[in-house]
Amino acid sequence: MRVISEFVKTIGEWFDYRLQLVAPIRDAAEHPVPRNTASWFYVFGSAALTVFLLQLVTGILLALVYVPSAGEAWSSLQALNHQVALGWFIRAMHGWGSNFMLAIVLIHMVQVFLFGAYKFPRELTWIVGVFLLLMTLGMAFSGQVLRFDQDAYWGLGIGASISSRVPIIGPAAVKLLLGGPIIAGATLSRFFALHVFVIPGLLIAFVGVHVLMVLKLGINEWPMPGRVVRRATYEHDYHALTKREGTPFVPYAVWRDLFFAAFIILAIAACAFYFGPFGPTGQPDPTIIQTAPKPDYFFLWLYALLSLLPPSLETPFLLVGPPLAIVALILLPLLSGEGEKSWKRRPIAVLTVLMLAIILGTFTRLAQFAPWSPRMNAWSGDPVPDRFVRGTTALERQGALVFQVKQCRNCHALGNTGGQRGPALDSVAVRLTQDQLIRQVIQGGGNMPAYGNNLNPAETTALVAFLETLHPAGQTPARDASRDIVLGDGGQKGPDAQR
Repeated sequence: MRVISEFVKTIGEWFDYRLQLVAPIRDAAEHPVPRNTASWFYVFGSAALTVFLLQLVTGILLALVYVPSAGEAWSSLQALNHQVALGWFIRAMHGWGSNFMLAIVLIHMVQVFLFGAYKFPRELTWIVGVFLLLMTLGMAFSGQVLRFDQDAYWGLGIGASISSRVPIIGPAAVKLLLGGPIIAGATLSRFFALHVFVIPGLLIAFVGVHVLMVLKLGINEWPMPGRVVRRATYEHDYHALTKREGTPFVPYAVWRDLFFAAFIILAIAACAFYFGPFGPTGQPDPTIIQTAPKPDYFFLWLYALLSLLPPSLETPFLLVGPPLAIVALILLPLLSGEGEKSWKRRPIAVLTVLMLAIILGTFTRLAQFAPWSPRMNAWSGDPVPDRFVRGTTALERQGALVFQVKQCRNCHALGNTGGQRGPALDSVAVRLTQDQLIRQVIQGGGNMPAYGNNLNPAETTALVAFLETLHPAGQTPARDASRDIVLGDGGQKGPDAQR
């Protein structure tokens, strides 16, 4: 044993001489923390880090089997669920780990906010934490997309619709996310890269900076009423406190972190074993519109809010609400870097947390009942009214048949009958030119999914030909002004124009 011990010691010294890691690790383990911070209120940060490591391990295992292509993604998840040994359990651990990580990060930020730990000199620590929350949300959303089932397809369509509403950069953002104008094979490749490489890489970088600042600036002391933060004296007072009442992080405080992290891992495993993995549900198919695509748990409040808001308020809310919330979180430590830390003397902070918790909880509950607005109340079996096909060409009648078979009337009214999910089409030819109709059918837009992968060119041509007939009698359809200029005759295409 002594020989083995000496051999291990020699190997360790050889590596340490070259890597110089023992001293920094010892300093980190022995750095003094205020005695009162060795509390159960301070275990959420280390628990979030532990769950993130679990996500990395389970994500790597899943990536060995998952195929990020539109044709194979759904099948590869089915194989993980039913064919790969313990594949279902790894998927469940990864899915439930995502929910736990997001919950722990949110609780940690609430604790930091109520304890005033964002104040001087930890402003940047808070700001990095805000970006960690955003990255965690991004991981959760991109992970749902990779399931690429019916809910994921329609949910991604709604997400693309939201992105398209951003002024100026909206169309470019959609193409960046989807890998093109429509949801196709390139879409999964983009989200796979985001979920596996880009967002985890940013998370690792932000976590590293976050932990470094915690080590350099110290753990926030217990917020005592009357202990006011002042930039001129805080650092001196903090160091005096750690010298007077400080204790090494290891072993005095670390055991609570280890115990809570182990409890969280066991809780994730228990949920994974009992509830199983998330999906996948049915294969993605934009022609099946009898669906109400609900996102994962932590996005349900947004689903309910968009379902219950009047359509005229959706875009203003989406473009104003989230950016303002992010800016407010970032500016909070810069505008309120001094003053009282204790939540007992900050009633506005407590009321803010309670109000947000009630609002989010209420909307999450309402999401169980809120319909996907507007409600679909038509059925594709209703025939297209005769007056819309009377006197049409063979191509236009073929387009009416495509319109019927692809269930377009489940979402769009025609002749005062049909769905209310999309706009009525009685005068669509007045609103959109031929090129715009083709683009809308192929690429989608708003709440309409893209049908570019579900219609062949002949069907698209016929459908657009039929849609061009939908305009009031005596009113000419919309025309492309640029084509009129090229023709040089005001758009006339008669014999004179041909000459």
